[in-house]
Amino acid sequence: MANHTRGPRGRSRKPRPAVGTAERPAERVRSRRTDPPSGSKGRVPSHRAFDERPPAPWHPLPLSELLILVGAVAFAVALSRLGHHGLASGGPLLLVGVLAVAFGTGEVTWREHRSGFRSHTLLLAFMPVLALHTAVVIGYASLAKPSRALNIGMSFIDLAVFVLLFRLLRRRFLDARARR
Repeated sequence: MANHTRGPRGRSRKPRPAVGTAERPAERVRSRRTDPPSGSKGRVPSHRAFDERPPAPWHPLPLSELLILVGAVAFAVALSRLGHHGLASGGPLLLVGVLAVAFGTGEVTWREHRSGFRSHTLLLAFMPVLALHTAVVIGYASLAKPSRALNIGMSFIDLAVFVLLFRLLRRRFLDARARR
């Protein structure tokens, strides 16, 4: 049976790198990762592998993850209080829990997006739109009852802001990915 990948002399037609440029896969992986020198154990390497998450500025402390955990606990405690005592006792704690989770998640997604590690374009474009819409509706509700016209008008503004942010964030991610 004939092998279609071999030439007339029985050698593979697969292109090979020039002499002296061949590198074994283990060496390629090792060269991508840079370990800190033995004398500086606390330093974060400046060049990270392509598949490694970017470090936080406060690297040894998992601040964003702790913020998400604290927010989730506050949210759960607030939900348990809402059932027993009403909105007055659990409302502020519920707001604190939601905001803590939002800030922790927002920081991690922004860091990953900005470095080109992973695209979070939809989430990052939606968060400011949600904040803007909420602020306008709550601000308007303190003055008068929100109307259907306000919701329709805000929907158009939300869409315009979302599209603008989406385009800017997507371009930023693609630039960061190309540099990575």
